[in-house]
Amino acid sequence: MSGVSLAVAPRSEPDHTIAPGEKPEHKPLHQQQQQQSGVGGLMGSLRVIELQLVAFIMVFSISGLVPLLDLVFPAFASTYVIALSRFAFPSHGRVSNAASQEIFHGSKLFRLYVILGTTIGLFLPLAYVLGGFARGDNHAVRSATPHLFLLSFQILTENVISGLSLFSPPVRALVPLLYTVRRIFVIMDWLLDVWLNKSLPANAQLKDIAWDWFGKGLAVANLLYFSINLLCFLIPRFLPRAFERYFKERDEIHSKMSEDQKRPTAAVNKKSQTTEKKVD
Repeated sequence: MSGVSLAVAPRSEPDHTIAPGEKPEHKPLHQQQQQQSGVGGLMGSLRVIELQLVAFIMVFSISGLVPLLDLVFPAFASTYVIALSRFAFPSHGRVSNAASQEIFHGSKLFRLYVILGTTIGLFLPLAYVLGGFARGDNHAVRSATPHLFLLSFQILTENVISGLSLFSPPVRALVPLLYTVRRIFVIMDWLLDVWLNKSLPANAQLKDIAWDWFGKGLAVANLLYFSINLLCFLIPRFLPRAFERYFKERDEIHSKMSEDQKRPTAAVNKKSQTTEKKVD
């Protein structure tokens, strides 16, 4: 779970269906305009993060700062996820609301944990890259950009598939798992780059030393957080919860289908018994 995906809820459309025999409700023109503008503003606010992520992805891709392997990885992950949703874990086709689509319902402490991960994984690295551009530190920009590129793609993918019933809970749970495993290797390269391949001159100023240690500490913090996130949350808790929910829904559907099949047979048997009694 990336964390930022929690900031964008699954999209939902207002229900305009009319029950049989019910007259459509005519509202004043100004009230309809207010409702339409309110819905448009809400949908626009929900898409702000996604548009920003698309902008980040395009800038990172064109800049040449992302290695070819990391550029190809989102295409591989998306293809693999679609294949899993088609052949391994197809969706049961149950339409549910936004609240029931959530796989893991966390407490307030978990929310703080997510906010911490969003700050460490997205906001601070983004500030580090922008600061590197401003300072002319190409080494810092090149070290942190691949992580930001993959994280942006991960958040965008999570936000897109979270609102689609085409993807089952195991498939949605595997998205952050795949990206987190790959990003851990990218963060390890970032860590080695800032700790071993970068050195300061002997007469470096205090602000340059502080900037250097900020980059080193940020790389260590990202490695620690996402390693803990993978080993202590995604694998032991998030992924099993998704599979449990998936197989529970499948069992409920199978039991309901078996009950529906038994009802016509029971009705036929009852009708035949009634006919026999009348004959007697």
